[in-house]
Amino acid sequence: MNDFKQQVLDILKEDARRTTAQIATMLGVAEEQVIVAVAEMEADHVIVKYAAVVNWSKVDEEKVTALIEVQITPERGRGFDAIAERIYLYPEVKSVYLMSGAYDLLVEIEGKNLKEAASFVSNKLSPIDAVLSTKTHFILKKYKQDGIIFEDTEDDHRMLISP
Repeated sequence: MNDFKQQVLDILKEDARRTTAQIATMLGVAEEQVIVAVAEMEADHVIVKYAAVVNWSKVDEEKVTALIEVQITPERGRGFDAIAERIYLYPEVKSVYLMSGAYDLLVEIEGKNLKEAASFVSNKLSPIDAVLSTKTHFILKKYKQDGIIFEDTEDDHRMLISP
């Protein structure tokens, strides 16, 4: 990937609502050059999706997010890929990562409530033959995601004291 495409990606990552005209102006190039670069990256699946980052704590809809550490036995010939694919095909699963360290996969799931998330682990994930163990962590509060801080910070109202 060339530097130009990397710059376009950086701008889109920061704010995917930016138009090709805005990006062209920011980079000092013709808009057509940006249009071509974006189209190529979409065709090559470098750009997979444009999405909003939502602060769900500000929305009335209840959601539970869990991170599950999963230890598995790799499948002969396909390693971790076959088990990871079986897991990521469940609609509750938002992300699956192959990890180094004490466990093999990190699975992020979303449920309507604690019971639904627990049910996924006990009825869908744990019964998979290759799964040796799971450890579930429920997210209680998000402070920062994808570089965006969710906390409403208060201004410091203390008086300045100078010597």
